[in-house]
Amino acid sequence: MAALTPEKSINNCLSISELRSDNWKLLEDNLGRLSTISADHADFTATSQQVMRSIETLSSLEIYFANPGASALAKLKGMIARGKLVRGHLAAGQFRKKLDRLAQRQRYSEVLIVGATSASEQKAIRRRLRPKRSVFAFDTVFVQTFEDALNALRVNPILQAVVIHDGFTFRSQDCHLDTLKAVLDELEVLFEATPDFERGPLLGRQIAKFRPELDLYLFTDGNVEEIAARTGETFKRVFFRKEDCDELYPSIIRNVAQRYDAPWFNAVWGHAERPISNFHALPGSRGKSIMNSNWIRDRAQFYGKNLFLAETSATSGGLDSLLEPRGPLKFAQEKAARAFGAKRTFFCTNGTSGANNIVVQALVRRGEVVLVDRNSHTSVHHALMRAGARVYYLDAYPLNDYSMYGAVPLEELKRKLLDHRHAGTLDRVRLLILTNCTFDGIVCDPKRVMKECLAIAPHLAFLWDEAWSGFACAHPTYRQRTAMGAAAELEAMFQDPDYVARYKAFSAEFGAEAWADDERILNTRLLADPSKARVRVYATQSTHKKLTALRQGSMIHIRDQDFNERAFDDARKTHTTTSPNYQILATLDLSRAQMELEGYRLDQHQLEHAMRLRRQVSGDPLLAKHIRVIGVGDLVPAEYRESNAESYFDEKSGWRNFEKAWRTDVFVLDPTHITLEISSTGLSGDTFKKHLMDKFDIQINKTTRNTILAMTTIGTTRSDVANFIQVLRKIALDCEEKGRNFSKIERSFHDDKVRSLTLEQPLPRFSSFHPAFRPNMETGDGDMGLANDLAMEDDNCEYLQPADAERAISEGRVVVSASLVVPYPPGSPILVPGQVIDIPSLKYLDGLDVREIHGFDRERGLWVFTEETLSRILDAQK
Repeated sequence: MAALTPEKSINNCLSISELRSDNWKLLEDNLGRLSTISADHADFTATSQQVMRSIETLSSLEIYFANPGASALAKLKGMIARGKLVRGHLAAGQFRKKLDRLAQRQRYSEVLIVGATSASEQKAIRRRLRPKRSVFAFDTVFVQTFEDALNALRVNPILQAVVIHDGFTFRSQDCHLDTLKAVLDELEVLFEATPDFERGPLLGRQIAKFRPELDLYLFTDGNVEEIAARTGETFKRVFFRKEDCDELYPSIIRNVAQRYDAPWFNAVWGHAERPISNFHALPGSRGKSIMNSNWIRDRAQFYGKNLFLAETSATSGGLDSLLEPRGPLKFAQEKAARAFGAKRTFFCTNGTSGANNIVVQALVRRGEVVLVDRNSHTSVHHALMRAGARVYYLDAYPLNDYSMYGAVPLEELKRKLLDHRHAGTLDRVRLLILTNCTFDGIVCDPKRVMKECLAIAPHLAFLWDEAWSGFACAHPTYRQRTAMGAAAELEAMFQDPDYVARYKAFSAEFGAEAWADDERILNTRLLADPSKARVRVYATQSTHKKLTALRQGSMIHIRDQDFNERAFDDARKTHTTTSPNYQILATLDLSRAQMELEGYRLDQHQLEHAMRLRRQVSGDPLLAKHIRVIGVGDLVPAEYRESNAESYFDEKSGWRNFEKAWRTDVFVLDPTHITLEISSTGLSGDTFKKHLMDKFDIQINKTTRNTILAMTTIGTTRSDVANFIQVLRKIALDCEEKGRNFSKIERSFHDDKVRSLTLEQPLPRFSSFHPAFRPNMETGDGDMGLANDLAMEDDNCEYLQPADAERAISEGRVVVSASLVVPYPPGSPILVPGQVIDIPSLKYLDGLDVREIHGFDRERGLWVFTEETLSRILDAQK
């Protein structure tokens, strides 16, 4: 372990929290060493230099923390300057241990105080904020500049509130952090043009963008009534500086308590503690049927009694109903809406599959057109069939080397909308469905997508399947690419006079002639008409995939200016059980609370763990020989990467590429989705996955023929990462050992296997719907619902083995799928009902290396329509 220069250690380090902890430990060790050797010892000078480097690094960080904090470090520096090395060593040890204790302490947090406060004022503030009787404990951090305030938000993940006082300057005189340089340079111009009394609200608005979960308070000498009227949504409370100072502490405690409160979880907990006699249809009887059993009593100990004590029903009284919440469940959903940036949020207990079905039924009427990513989750396709939608499939760009799809280019979306405009059916296009992010971590720019699509179809609604993005609301870099974050920006943008003026200028320059030129439309960044565009955005979230929720726990987030309550309520009741699992709902409530209280810290840690895993595998010669990390340059083509970033972290530029790419690029990669290319091992993805689980107890996510997908989450630890790396090294060493001992035949067999895994396997594009299921031949959308209904009748279909289907196609027969054919994972279809089966689809199906392929019977083959059935439909249409 070695201390680094302040610039490199802070701005370019992987983890600031670990850097801080490591430098405290290093400082303690080096002071201890100095206290045992003389000044003329060979190591004295080098060790002293390391001490000074640690102090420089910590001096740049401790100003943003209350504990140990800048004052403790100054005390330590004084001891060292006076030659009190033994006392300094002991003090450093005490400070480091205090840091470690605080890291483990429950409900400890810090409050940031911004403004030019004197020592006596700081003392008075600390006295007022000294914790009294409360389950929460916190201390105070004081900074005096705009720059230091934003830097504190970046490096201190345990802040819960910010108090802003008038009278602060913009730049810090001794700040070593420059990771926010681009943002600060832009804000400095705005700051200088802002009157003194408006600078507090300006800072508050920036904090609300960066860390919206924090509670903000303003102390001002200005017109407090007017400021409060204008900034009510930004600040929890605005204080007149000379009054009501004693009310700050209870205000902070109260608002932290509101975020900590999980009303539904508390209600379930309270129910479990009541001595209830059960005469309801709950045969578990609060665990009595198990605890009184002579056969399964011991097995109940695995779950614990509380699981059964909490079991109840909406019809038994005392709690709330998922279908018509009026009490704690209603409040829990309202809290979730606030936390995730929605206007409305609904809890679901059937995963995102159920959530997708609800949204599609609520928004789509029979015969309306839906544009949808062909690689959407299978639940989307089932929902569209049930809704009787006309489906227009969108193709994502292929990644043939790895047998996976990327994301749908914006030009593809615009072209499909223009097809319907030319056909005179644009008003029938009701909904656009996209996945963000994909299974493999590819994330688009939802704000740009929606803004440009609304420029062509201002009535369009959007459903974003954000199964993998539940955590994103708590991180400033991720949040900007969430559906709810983008929808909120669009709402504000369409009401902004500056945007209205920009649109008028754009409209005048673009002109009517340009709107008749498809290529110009496709190559222009369009602006939506703010007088016509409606923001109608839905996001379905698999909370159980990325947050602390039980399996099946999901949420629907909504920002819809034309929300149809009746239609949504009907859809929700169609796809929601009347007997939901209340424990699942309780964990959804806890997930929300956790994100609001410590989401930023957890998100940053999972990101750091992911990058550490990526760097370790890439930097280890043995691992890199057999297992390759697939980077953003491999998964996002250069034309979609304005930043030109090939990697999101390196020791030269730190995280700057990550933050720049997520601001500018068309598509980006979520680094927590780690794809490893394994063809050099000679093992297929599915075999490798089974090997990891059966032999090493390691679970990974999906596979392709030559890749595996690992993910870090908020629950991943450094020990988990170390264990995974250790196991990968064991596999690599085993490959080396086998390679050295291969016979000539074994070597040939291995090389053939590697060659088969590395050969490009072209991914099939969506072929087309058969004319029997194409109501509009001009646009190509298909009636999957009709195809699916007909497929339910055995007389309309037959089984055909893939080889027989390929032979029939070669002989001129048009073979049409009668079922969804879905490899799982990832759960995206190869074929859909009514789709013409082509040779590339059959070859891709033949090359799949997964155990589950839904809709494909390995013994009997593919379920396809008979030629007679297709002829009958076509004759009826004539």
